[in-house]
Amino acid sequence: MSQKKRSWAEPYKIKTVELLKMTTREERVRALAEAGNNTFLIKSEDVYIDLLTDSGTNAMSDVQWAGMMIGDEAYAGSKNFYNLEEMVQKYYGYKYLVPTHQGRGAENIISQILIKKGDYVPGNMYFTTTRLHQELAGGSFVDVIIDEAHDSTHPHPFKGNVDLNKLDALVKKVGAEKIPYITIGVTVNMAGGQPVSMENLRQVRKYCQQHKIRVVLDATRAIENAYFIKLRENGYTDKTIPEILREMCSYSDAATMSGKKDLLVNIGGFLALNEWDVFEEARNLVVVYEGLHTYGGLAGRDMEAMARGIEEAVQYDHIKARIGQVEYVGQRLIELGVPIVQPVGGHAVFLDAKKFLPHLKQDQFPAQTLAAELYLESGIRAMERGIVSAGRNKETGDHYYPKLELVRLTFPRRVYTQAHCDVLVESIESLYARRNEIKGFKMTYEPKYLRFFQARFEQLK
Repeated sequence: MSQKKRSWAEPYKIKTVELLKMTTREERVRALAEAGNNTFLIKSEDVYIDLLTDSGTNAMSDVQWAGMMIGDEAYAGSKNFYNLEEMVQKYYGYKYLVPTHQGRGAENIISQILIKKGDYVPGNMYFTTTRLHQELAGGSFVDVIIDEAHDSTHPHPFKGNVDLNKLDALVKKVGAEKIPYITIGVTVNMAGGQPVSMENLRQVRKYCQQHKIRVVLDATRAIENAYFIKLRENGYTDKTIPEILREMCSYSDAATMSGKKDLLVNIGGFLALNEWDVFEEARNLVVVYEGLHTYGGLAGRDMEAMARGIEEAVQYDHIKARIGQVEYVGQRLIELGVPIVQPVGGHAVFLDAKKFLPHLKQDQFPAQTLAAELYLESGIRAMERGIVSAGRNKETGDHYYPKLELVRLTFPRRVYTQAHCDVLVESIESLYARRNEIKGFKMTYEPKYLRFFQARFEQLK
C-alpha cells in the first residue's frame, strides 16, 4: 500500500514580521515612471513582493541576531574575525581568509593581484561585477561554458559546466602564460542558477594543474551547488552537504564569496586562499580598498552573523526548503506553459523574455520591459538579466547580444511563504495572457559602468 505524500512546510517559524505596503496600479504607474522603468530605481516601500535579488535580503535567525550582540568592534584582532576564519576553514577548507564588505570587494582584490594587462580570464559565463573587475585590471573575459547553458529549454542537469574543449582552444590560442586563472561560478547566475558537476570540477582542476593555471571559485552559492550535486550526480546521494562542499572547494586555489547569498547575512563577504604569497598580497591590498585585514570593511557583529550563517546554511533541511520554494514556483509556471529556464535553478526562476515577448527585438529590451510590466501588474519587483546587464563591447561600443534574455525572480532566503509564491505565479499567468499587448523600451540614460543598476528607459510608441 503506497503512502500518501505529505504536504511540505517551511522548516522555521516566524518570530518578527515586517508589514508590506499594498499599492494601487495608479501608484505603481507613478512609481515606475519616477524610476525610469528600471526596477532597481523603485523605492523599496513601493514594492509588495521583492524578488529583485537574494543578495543581502535574507532573514537572519535568532542565533545570528544573538551573535550580533556579541560583536567585538575592536579595530584590530576582533574575536569575530577568528570565529569566521574557523568556520571558513572548517566548511570550505581554505587556509587563509581575507574579509571584505561583500563579494565584489574580493573580486577586485584577486583581479588586482593576479591579472596583468593583456591577460585572458576564462569563465563559465560572465557575471557582471566579476567581468568588470577583470576588465579594469587589464584582462579580457572569455566564456567557456558548455553550449547547453545558452539554451533555456535544454534539460542538461549541470548546465554550468566548463567546456574543456573551449578552454583548451583558448590556451592554444593565447598561451597558458596569458591566463592567470579560470573563474568558475557555482552555481551560474546568468545561466539561470545552473550548477556545475563535481566531475567537471575535477576535470577542470586536472587540466589547469597540467597548464599551471589557477582555479578560482565564485563560491557565492556553492552550498546550493552542493545540494544539486547530492540530488543529481552519481555517488553523492549519501554524502552530506558539508562533505560535498569541501570536495568542491578542494579543486580550487581560491574563492571569492558574497556572504549576502548562501550565508544568510545582509552584508559581508570574503576572499579565501590557499597560497601564502597571494594571501600576503591580498591582506595588504584589503587595507587599501576595504579595511584592516581582520575586519575588511565589516563590523565585528557582521562577521559573527556570517560565521553563524555558515553553520545554518549547510544544514540539509534549510537548503532543501530554500531550493524547494524556487522549484515549486518553477514547476507551476511550466504547467501553465510560461517559458522559463529549465531545469529550475537554485536561487531564482528565470523567465525567458525572448519567448515570453517574441514580438520584441532584443534591442527593444524585452527582459527590461517584462520586469517593468510585472511590477505594474502586481507590485512584484524582479530584475533584468539580458542585453542591459550584458553591457557594451569596450572596444566597439556595440551592445553585447547574449543568447539568453531573462527576467530573474530571485528568492530571498527565509523571507516569503508559499502564499507569496502563489501570488507570484498568478501574477505571471495574468501577464502572460496579455503578452501580445506589451510594447518594448528605448534607453534614455546609460551610465558608464554596470548600466543595469541605473539606466533609464521609455516605452516605445
